[in-house]
Amino acid sequence: MLILVRHGQTSANAGGLLQGRMDLPLDDDGRLQAMRTGAHIRQNFPHARIIASPLLRAVQTAQAISNDVEIDPRFIELDYGQWDGRAMSDVDQVQWAQWRNDPMFRPPGGESLVELEQRVKPALEQLRNDAQERDVVVVSHVSPIKCAVTWALDVDAHVTWRFHLDRASICRIAVTARGLSVLSMNEVAHLL
Repeated sequence: MLILVRHGQTSANAGGLLQGRMDLPLDDDGRLQAMRTGAHIRQNFPHARIIASPLLRAVQTAQAISNDVEIDPRFIELDYGQWDGRAMSDVDQVQWAQWRNDPMFRPPGGESLVELEQRVKPALEQLRNDAQERDVVVVSHVSPIKCAVTWALDVDAHVTWRFHLDRASICRIAVTARGLSVLSMNEVAHLL
C-alpha cells in the first residue's frame, strides 16, 4: 500500500500563505499534528518504508514516524515562484484564474501542474512494485499528494482543484497487480 501524508502546519500555512519552496519548520500545532500522525502510522503500518520531501516541514513530520527516513527530492512541493510567501488574495486574479484553469500555466518563475506531474508520476511508478509488497509512506505536500491521487485515478491535473487535503492528513492507495485503487483521502481522525 502507498500511504501519502501531508506535512503538519507551519506559520505560513497558519497565515494563509502560499508556501511552495519556502523551507519553514513546523509550528507548535504542526509538531502536535506530526506527533499524532506518527503514532497513527507506527501503529497501523509498523514496518513501512518512509520517504519524505527534502523540505524541513516534511522531514520533521516524517521523523515523527521514524528515524529511518529516505529523502526523495521528486516529492518536493510545487514551485510557486514569485507567489511563494504571498497570500492567495495578493496574487494577480487573472493569473490565479489561469492557474486554476490551465495545468500548463506556470506561476511567474515557478512550475506548472504538468511539470509537477512529470517529476512526481515517475517517482510513484518506481515505488509501485515496492508498494505491492509492503507499505510505503511518502510524507510530502498538497500538490504532489494531489498528483499521486490523479495518478491512481488515471485522470489529468484539472481534477486537483476539486478536492481538499488538510495538513497532516493521510491518503491511502492500494497497489496490486490488478492496478491502483484510492482507499481513502484526507483522513484526519487521527488528529482528534
